[in-house]
Amino acid sequence: MSATSAPGAVSTAPSKKPGEDGRPGRPERPRSLKRVLVYVLLSFGLLIMSAPFLWMALSAFKTTSELTASPPVWIPTEWTLENFRDLLDKLDLPLYFMNSVIVAVLVTVSNLVFCSMLGYALAKLNFAGRNKIFGLVLGALMVPGNLMLLPLFVLMSKMGLIDSYAGLVLPFAAGAFGVFLMRQFMQSIPDELLEAARMDGAGEWYIFWRIVMPLVKPALATLSIFTFLGSWNNFVWPLIATNDPDKYTLPVALATFATDPNKAGGSNGMLMAGSFLIVLPVLVVFIALQRHFTQGIATAGMK
Repeated sequence: MSATSAPGAVSTAPSKKPGEDGRPGRPERPRSLKRVLVYVLLSFGLLIMSAPFLWMALSAFKTTSELTASPPVWIPTEWTLENFRDLLDKLDLPLYFMNSVIVAVLVTVSNLVFCSMLGYALAKLNFAGRNKIFGLVLGALMVPGNLMLLPLFVLMSKMGLIDSYAGLVLPFAAGAFGVFLMRQFMQSIPDELLEAARMDGAGEWYIFWRIVMPLVKPALATLSIFTFLGSWNNFVWPLIATNDPDKYTLPVALATFATDPNKAGGSNGMLMAGSFLIVLPVLVVFIALQRHFTQGIATAGMK
């Protein structure tokens, strides 16, 4: 008579490893090899993309002899701030830095406000012509930005906004990409949540600012980074729309400085120092919003 195990008893029989019961186990080596190859390719891509930035950042602290050395010297043997001091002596860097900050911040804030409003209207409000307006937004995404430079210049000139902060900000106060991005995110918000708020007596402004906006923080962070980066690095429009050097942004000022033999004098060290200072604020903004940015990209990929 065979004994039966008591209810709740834990089996002490040793667990079998894959392959011990006669069935073929899952091959581990091909999977490990595939993972190693993926890491190698990713590391190679990271090296290719980061090498120019690392060269620029390190060159900003090199002496003139190390900048012109052959073969090239990657890591400075004598770290120096001479390039930054010379750049500050020959270029009014605080003025141009402040111009870039003012323009980039105003463009970013205006995009967050206006694109969110229009995105909310296209996603959650029912009105005549909503789909047609969204079609116009999609059509605007297909128009090359450089094609609009001449009409924008003529318009800003007739409005008397050349050589002004308004002339640098207004043409980019709202973008089709921002409207599209905010609409896509806001469509994922349940309509029942908004209807419940309306039944409680909440108006559209209250719903927009107190309910919708906190729920789309990842989208706001994503749009903030893209807009700030695009405005900070914008070169062509500030070059066209400004004749007064006091209204130059950092990219325009540095490019003008590089082509002036009486100032730059072919000094690659000062140019590398200026480029490093231009990139630094963008890195700070990205690091500050990195968590929301990656969450926003992941959410966008699932839509």
